[in-house]
Amino acid sequence: MLSRKVIHAACPHDCPDTCAIAVTVEGDGPDRRAIKVEGDAGHADTAGFLCAKVSKYLERVYDPRRVQFPLRRVGRKGEARFTRIAWDEAIAEIADRWKSLIAQYGPQCLLPYSYAGTMGLVQGQGMDRRFFHRLGASLLARTICATAGAAGYKATIGASIGMEACHFAEAKLILIWGSNPVTSNVHLWRYILEAKKRGARIVTIDPYRTRSAAASDEHLAVIPGTDAALALAMMRVIVDEGLYDADYVARYTLGFDALRERLQSYAPAAVAPIVGLDAETIIRLARAYAQTQPSAIRVNYGLQRHAGGGMAVRAIACLPALVGAWRHPAGGILLSTSGAFPLNYAALERPDWIPPGTRVINMTRLGEALTNRDEAGRPAGFDPPVMALYVYNSNPAAIAPDQNQVLEGLRREDLFTVAHEQFFTDTTDYADIVLPATTQLEHMDLVKPYGHLSLMFNEPAIAPLGEAKSNSDVFRRLAQAMGYAEPALQESDEQLIRAALDARHPWMEGVTFERLRAEGYVRLNVATPFAPFAEGGFLTPSGKCEFYSASLARQGADPLPTYIPPRENALSNQALAARYPLALISPPAHNFLNSTFVNQDSLRRVEKEPVVELHPTDAAPRGIADGQMARVFNDRGAFCVRTRLSERIRPGVAYAPGIWWAKFSPDGRNVNAVTGQALTDLGEGATFYDALVEVEPLEPAAE
Repeated sequence: MLSRKVIHAACPHDCPDTCAIAVTVEGDGPDRRAIKVEGDAGHADTAGFLCAKVSKYLERVYDPRRVQFPLRRVGRKGEARFTRIAWDEAIAEIADRWKSLIAQYGPQCLLPYSYAGTMGLVQGQGMDRRFFHRLGASLLARTICATAGAAGYKATIGASIGMEACHFAEAKLILIWGSNPVTSNVHLWRYILEAKKRGARIVTIDPYRTRSAAASDEHLAVIPGTDAALALAMMRVIVDEGLYDADYVARYTLGFDALRERLQSYAPAAVAPIVGLDAETIIRLARAYAQTQPSAIRVNYGLQRHAGGGMAVRAIACLPALVGAWRHPAGGILLSTSGAFPLNYAALERPDWIPPGTRVINMTRLGEALTNRDEAGRPAGFDPPVMALYVYNSNPAAIAPDQNQVLEGLRREDLFTVAHEQFFTDTTDYADIVLPATTQLEHMDLVKPYGHLSLMFNEPAIAPLGEAKSNSDVFRRLAQAMGYAEPALQESDEQLIRAALDARHPWMEGVTFERLRAEGYVRLNVATPFAPFAEGGFLTPSGKCEFYSASLARQGADPLPTYIPPRENALSNQALAARYPLALISPPAHNFLNSTFVNQDSLRRVEKEPVVELHPTDAAPRGIADGQMARVFNDRGAFCVRTRLSERIRPGVAYAPGIWWAKFSPDGRNVNAVTGQALTDLGEGATFYDALVEVEPLEPAAE
């Protein structure tokens, strides 16, 4: 009988839960096989269960359609025709092409493109950063998800630190604001349900009646992109009626008088038509929030993907300090816990190797970078042009906005593209070289969560399948091929982890490599219960919650929270809305995580096919019946999907869950065919949910 053992692993995917995983393996050596993955029952937040996606992780690991060997393109770009080559041949070809391009254009003609395909520090932001810094490649601003909200939150709170998830169970009022934890934060949802059993009231604020909204006590369907106006109107009520915590405000906040003056512009009656709620509802919500303590807010990144996204999160983040909710462990707000981990990122990434004057290219504007042309068709001024693209931990052909321009760039014959991937994605179809990548069960990593306070260790459970190699292994090989002799470019994964852990901070006391490897996860050395700002101590320059931010003023931004409307909105852009009257939002489908898991048959069968959901009052005048194929379009492009009519979406809004790969879409385009490359007010983030569209039927309605 083959021997069995359990290996400590950590979910690497872009989810705040960052689950502790127990992997049961059978056998020894290179033939060892994983036979079960389950949530680690010993980890308080994971609590022994995994989401519907990761619970099927072995299907992903052992899928025979994985990229098994290095490949070279033999067909036209986009045809996905390749021939097998050896690793040495692939590495040599990449290095030779890069050296030639560097000689002609300089090293900044090379662009790395990666994001959160893995959240691991070793495989996601360790040796890769060292290598590209040493090479002198263009820097990538990784803005596509969270930078706007993070910037707004930082300007207010000081860092991405908030409530500990477990304390939601003790709250008496919970606002789920722009979040759908049933789908994207299921382990937090467990705590929210516990609070509800204890009598807490749950209110979800979202344009769509999500699974979370349906299970809440109340759902407020706001107009997309108007959350800041709602938060400011709530603050107006709280201040006018004297419901704020005057002692907390006086001791631990900055700029209250200026905020009070700003709030005069946000009377509930004036805000009501902006947000799509009646004034009485706004007043009732404000009173309940101020008078029910402890009150907790779960705010997420979806509501910051529009022109004023940074200010939206900033306005909401002001609320807990105004009412003194931070006094309680079960009070405050949670956006992310990522700022609570004082790791040694400089030792991990070596930013000191970045050559002075190296340019930064925003990943949200990949289409512009690859075509050297902006949205209006004018020269974008990239000098040198991007001549080489190295893609890892991402699938830009599917996830980047303005998909048509991105694909135009990827089709360039003079663009040398390398994709290091587990599967044949939309992006690998355009690559010149495809390299096989390991999954989480096949490499070592350290994973930092953004939804709880435990660092997670990932021990490789099995040997790499086929000829797959980890990101760190490939960058060590590339460094050798490029002739770089720095020892730091050949350090092992263990050395990378030890470098990151070398942080002299009281919260890191006791968090060692040895302990992580033995136990699988270690909670930061912080108090229990965790109430980070009960007595102030905010991480802002003033040490207070900053209603007025001098740092924003220095950046040329409004120092006070304000409402910045979406660029594409019925009130802010009436001319465009006359042509494209529906506001489009496209959060992840329940069984996908952005573009991850879309190719997994069992999960795709549940999602069935790409859809756009419309309210019946929007469908009727367009002659659209439930189940018809339809075309969703604007000036940027179009995509075809099945229609679904439902009152779960508010009128005037179209809901198209994503992110479907082109190869699984009816017309080879997904929702990003209509999203744009414009950036947010703070953090230069993506504006995926700032898009007006029209929808038209593609076939006659069935009798």
